[in-house]
Order: sequence, then structure tokens, then C-alpha cells
Amino acid sequence: MARAPRLTESAGAVFAVLADAGRATRPQLASLAGLSKPTVSSAVAELEGVRLASHSGTASSGTGRNAAVYRLGPAAGAVLAVDLGPAVTRVRGCALDGTLLAEAAGSRADAADVVREALDALPADAPLRTIVVAVGDVTVPRGEGAGVRPATAKAGPVFDAVAVALPPGVPVHLENNVNCAALAELHEGAARGRNTFGYLRIGVGIGLGIVVGGQVLRGANGAAGELARLPYPWDDGREPRHEALEEYIGAHSLLRRAAEAWPDGDGPCPATAEELFALAGQGSAAARAVVDRHAVDVGRLAAAVTAVLDPGLVVLGGSTGAYPQLLHGVRAELARLSWPTEVVSSTVGDLGTVVGAARLAVSRGVQTVTQVAGTKD
Repeated sequence: MARAPRLTESAGAVFAVLADAGRATRPQLASLAGLSKPTVSSAVAELEGVRLASHSGTASSGTGRNAAVYRLGPAAGAVLAVDLGPAVTRVRGCALDGTLLAEAAGSRADAADVVREALDALPADAPLRTIVVAVGDVTVPRGEGAGVRPATAKAGPVFDAVAVALPPGVPVHLENNVNCAALAELHEGAARGRNTFGYLRIGVGIGLGIVVGGQVLRGANGAAGELARLPYPWDDGREPRHEALEEYIGAHSLLRRAAEAWPDGDGPCPATAEELFALAGQGSAAARAVVDRHAVDVGRLAAAVTAVLDPGLVVLGGSTGAYPQLLHGVRAELARLSWPTEVVSSTVGDLGTVVGAARLAVSRGVQTVTQVAGTKD
């Protein structure tokens, strides 16, 4: 990884603003950074000198003059986001202004090759600033010398398989996949304009991304939102089992319940959640009954979330949770059991995790450039 040049504080501030804006004139940079125009002019010249900013045409200033427009330069670099999903690995490479530079996808078994494909597609002259890997696991900082790895054995093997494809010397950050998807909903999805909400993912597993004041809540152990750890079942004479709630409400159990209830005269039982919801949408009474029951279960889980967090908004996502057919039943059960809470379906879909991971990677990549700023102006 090419080391970022040492910048003055003002140049670091202007770089961060330019990365966020994408393109801007010097007056715009001065306004956004809260700096004087002469200071911004000096900062832009400094950034141009080390190829962190470059001229990108002109724009009318509204006073009859044309103002020079700037964007990030080739030395600003790129970042990589990796979503190690339960079935599919998705990778995105982005410039530090968020521009998509490369993407690849493939099976979980081919995760390392998918990462290499995306890395090979990045511009050869763009230094890689940071890598964010989204995993279905708790992520916490490890002790010095311990290396980067998921906190438990749950996602360890697949991460280890991918790690061999990551270039040495580039900072690697782990983040929970549901937290990444929550960030995508916050900035680009169903929760735009809402600084506090819960992103409830229902699929093969279950999880909750908690956003409070525009920030993801991670918890003391990095385990905030690990709904699989909720005690279940909780009843007289029944002992809660480890992650039994996830086993009950996950996609595999949903399909098992469909198979148990499927009438002999209704044709083949759906083998996937996609088939089940499609049949429900086509008017199959058996499929509709299974989906409706699933909506009640998800609604009860949402009620538990709401009782603790009172988020005001719950976004439903995941391979089963995102289906709009669940909305009516979830809303009704939540309204019956808890506080008034808006419930909507995810709008970022399957790409949510890698989109959120890319946004996080961009933020961390900008930090790697600006954190070296330290020389007083």
C-alpha cells in the first residue's frame, strides 16, 4: 500500500470535503470546510502537488465568471468492500468519493477468486487504502499481535479462505453484515432521513442492525443486535436452547413448516422461500397460510425489538424478511403487542451488505489519508 503524503490540517480538511462532495469549486470547498478562500486555495494547490486532487473542468459561478472544478486525483486511491454472505460473495472496489470502480460476485466456495477478480479490475495506479470485510459474526477489536479475525468460530473458516487473497500491508477491518446493511438503508435505502431505526434481517439467520443518532450501535462486546441469543423457548417446563430462536424463525424452518402443512393435492411443495412467496402471491391458500404465520412470528420479534429500543421505524430485510407480503401481518402483530412503530420493507435488497460495507470502506479510506494531517498551518 502506498503511504499517503503528510498533509497540513487545512489540506486534510479540504480532501475530506472533496471526497464527500465528489466535485466542487474552491468557493464551494471553502463553504463546506468552513475555511477562508485563501486557505482553501493553498490547500488545493497542496493536494494537486501530491496528486490527491485534480482539475476537472469549469463551472459557471453565476457572476459571469467560470470557476475551476476539482475532484480527487489518481493518488487518492481506492478501497475494497467484501460481503461474505451465506451463499454468495459480493465484492466492490470504490474510489474515495464513492465512485464504483470494480465489482464481482460468486459462490461462497469461490470467495477468494471473487476477491482477486475485483482487485484485478481496480486501476493499477490507484493505491488501495483499506479493506472492509462484512461477516455474519460478532466483530470486536482483537489484542495487539492477534491479527484480524471474526470474534467466534462462526465465520472464521470462510474469512481465513478469503484472507489469502487480500494484499499484504493494507488495513483490514471487519464489520457485522447486518450492521453494514443497516448503513446502506440509512444512506441509500428505506431509512433515509431517519437517524434512529432498527434494521431487522430475517433469512437463513436473524439479526438486527441498530442505528441511533445516525450511528450504528455495536455494544460492549460488539454483539448488539444478535437476536439469535434471545432466550427461546421461554415457557414453563421448556429450557431455552442456544440460538433456538434463529433455528425456529430462519428460512430452513420456514420451508420445513411449509412441507409439514402442504396439502397432497396442491402440487409440489416449494423448495425455496422464493417459490413459497411466489405461490402465495399467485393465490395458493397453503402458501398464504405459511407466509401469514411467518409474518406473525416476525411481528412478535419486531415487538420484542420495539419494547427495548422504541426505534420508531423497523426496516425488514433479508432473504425472507424483505418480501412485502409480510408487511401487513408484521404491522398488525406489532401494533397488537407494542408501541406505534412504522414498518417498511428494505429497498436495497441483496446488495445492502456490500453497499454498506463499501460506504464504511470509503469513510475509513478517507481517514487513512487525512489522519496523517498534523502540520500546523
